[in-house]
Amino acid sequence: MARALKTQWHSLAFSGLILHEILDHPLQDETPQARLKQVGMMTIIYSMNQAHQKLTLSSIMEVTALTRTGVKETVDLLVKRGMLNETIVKNSMGRGTARQFEISEDLLNKLSSFRTSEVAGLN
Repeated sequence: MARALKTQWHSLAFSGLILHEILDHPLQDETPQARLKQVGMMTIIYSMNQAHQKLTLSSIMEVTALTRTGVKETVDLLVKRGMLNETIVKNSMGRGTARQFEISEDLLNKLSSFRTSEVAGLN
């Protein structure tokens, strides 16, 4: 039970952090709709990451049922914000290339420091 509760708190902390990062720091000429899409996309990406799924445009398209362009637009904004890191890898067939993403170390460090300060405050 304690592990399940810890996982829930971790997910809530991540959600709070991405809400803060995206909604409180809008990019120039960014619409409120674009920010909400980014919050949703980061939630999905975090869930996929926790399930050890590859974070590629194709795998995100499978989960979200969005078009490649729809996924690309939102993910590109998250890369621009520094919330995701992008690398070019071989595609699943090994012939072409694919964009693979990971949650940025900077964001994970912010999450870690947030959790540490919350634990310190509770003791």
